[in-house]
Amino acid sequence: MSEALSELLEARHSCRAYLTRPVSRGIIDHMLRMSQRTASWCNAQPWQVHVLSAPATERARSALLEHVGKHPPNPDLPFPESYQGRYLERRRECGWQLYNAVGVERGDRAGADRQRIENFRFFGAPHVALVTSDRALGIYGAIDCGAFVSMFMLAGQSLGIASIAQAALASHSEFWRAHLGLCENRAVVCGISFGYEDCQHPANSFRTARATVDESATWIE
Repeated sequence: MSEALSELLEARHSCRAYLTRPVSRGIIDHMLRMSQRTASWCNAQPWQVHVLSAPATERARSALLEHVGKHPPNPDLPFPESYQGRYLERRRECGWQLYNAVGVERGDRAGADRQRIENFRFFGAPHVALVTSDRALGIYGAIDCGAFVSMFMLAGQSLGIASIAQAALASHSEFWRAHLGLCENRAVVCGISFGYEDCQHPANSFRTARATVDESATWIE
């Protein structure tokens, strides 16, 4: 079992191009059932997930693109104040790997903006899942939802489904509140675009690096 988990973790990556083929309801339900085993503070299980079918995703894609062109970002949860040091280095490395893969050169602002807009196209994925938490649970609810997101993506990987977690979708929380009829007490945490990977697309040709254990863990004797 440990080898199987290790293989899943090694294989999973943020997929940025998908086939149009929808995922069956049975597979998605299986992913959701597995994800419900996610650990949470006091077993609160604060996540609520709105999963869009392929037709519903197409409607949301068109509507969101129109909304983004007219409205500035307005997330429910504050985005990072800044990226500095190693965090900035990793962010830039990931960004330039993507740009190099899809042919966006340094200084090509139009090309960079086209790639940015791909976030709101869900990178062509046939499905999107929007993850929300109860506002009253604050940061702990968001942490629980993050654990759920990881579990959902690993569950998908085990079933041959690619995915990408997207904070960009949460940057337009008012759109989702109106589009999905969300209650005001639900905070939009993130979205997950998912489906079958387009393995031939250059956006899926690179993999990001990971810090070593020595960089991220400290042993106390």
